[in-house]
Amino acid sequence: MPGGIIACFAALANARRCLLVSGAMAKLHFWGAVGTVTGSKYLLETGGSRLLVDCGLFQGFKELRQRNWDDLPLNPSSINWVALTHAHIDHSGYLPRLVRNGFSGPVYTTSGTADLLDVLLPDSARLQEEDADYANRKGFSKHEPALPLYTEQDARVALKKVQSVGYGKKTPLGSHMSIEFISAGHILGSGFVSVDVAEDRGRPFKVLFSGDIGRYDEPILNDPSPIEEADYLLVESTYGDREHDHHNPKDKLAEIINETAARGGKTIIPAFAVGRTQLLVYYLRELEDEGRIPVLPVAVDTPMGTSATRLYLKHKEDHDSDMQRFDRNHINALATRNFNLVHGRDGSKALDAFRGPAVIISASGMATGGRVLHHLGQWLPDPASTVVFVGYQAAGTRGRRLVDGEKSIKIHGQMVEVRASVERIDSLSAHADSTEIMRWLSGFKRPPRTTFVVHGEPDSAQALRDRISATLGWTAVVPARDQVVDLE
Repeated sequence: MPGGIIACFAALANARRCLLVSGAMAKLHFWGAVGTVTGSKYLLETGGSRLLVDCGLFQGFKELRQRNWDDLPLNPSSINWVALTHAHIDHSGYLPRLVRNGFSGPVYTTSGTADLLDVLLPDSARLQEEDADYANRKGFSKHEPALPLYTEQDARVALKKVQSVGYGKKTPLGSHMSIEFISAGHILGSGFVSVDVAEDRGRPFKVLFSGDIGRYDEPILNDPSPIEEADYLLVESTYGDREHDHHNPKDKLAEIINETAARGGKTIIPAFAVGRTQLLVYYLRELEDEGRIPVLPVAVDTPMGTSATRLYLKHKEDHDSDMQRFDRNHINALATRNFNLVHGRDGSKALDAFRGPAVIISASGMATGGRVLHHLGQWLPDPASTVVFVGYQAAGTRGRRLVDGEKSIKIHGQMVEVRASVERIDSLSAHADSTEIMRWLSGFKRPPRTTFVVHGEPDSAQALRDRISATLGWTAVVPARDQVVDLE
């Protein structure tokens, strides 16, 4: 790695902006998902052209969400192209705002991601509009009137700019860059973005953006694709300091459902609509086929989850060998034997009429909103029932309070007694953990000149940087927000 980059990071580790003195034309800007796991945005510029890789919303604490209102360091109209690694809102949800503020170029992504964006971006916009409306009704906004970050119409305009690209197909961007999407195995359509840069001066080089890296040996989606080389690498570190629970989640799921069914109760699973819901249904189908659980009514009660499930079945290019076997035999692996994709609020309310044991999967995954609140209000007071959380529960959410053992919780303005059992399954993450990230990195046949560790909280990013340096001997750095690095 050029000594100038090392010296820059050593001298300016805490600086917000890092400029190197060199003859290189290409620059890499770190606008988001540095020091945090949301707001993914990285700008690569060379030869007078600019590519924005990922265009995500900051989420979580108010301090982070406020950044979505800040102007970008460059005028959006000066950006030529956008490439999206996948459809999760922390990687795609700023796009309507970018277009509203002047971006007019094409947005490249995979076919699966393009279809998911049709579902996720309008939904994100509706949430923005609902939040603004609520602030106006309650009068707590600093602005009069409170405005949404963007509207559903803005989202529809942005979606018109999306162009799908198949995996492994190079797309030229002007005379200095080309991009290629490589399957990442995280969610439907997720891809590493490989950018080839050919400047007027100097040798060509490759920059690889990992986006979110998927898990190995998980059902439905392919494993993360091996990568042999890149000159510069941006690697996520969401779980850079942790290992997942590697116990088979089917075992715990079977135990919970059998015990709840024996009591005659309902199993309520708050789950994220894209990825987690489909994985749960797949496991339930397997458990039924193996005779390990009884055949029960299973309902997916989330409009986004219903749409996403159909898209997971549609995009066979993302299916792993097990899913392909189901496809060849014309078996729907994402439906159980007594399965219901719920339509409309009336269909959701009708689930209360189920007599006897049943499984209800509904969003949101942290019980912060959505239809699952109706089901929690109905079944939390029932000692025969069980609520199962299958993902990370952030501090301050209803899900976190429930797993922490609170005995009553407010839902729709009313306190609800918690008499149902509350369980957790911690082995269903769609992100690679530290060891899985290292497994993926070990596939490189030569080390990158520099590996930038991004998309992680500070402790996670630092831990992964240290592990990469110690284990692989690579030059790894943790950039700061708004740093700019010259690439030679």
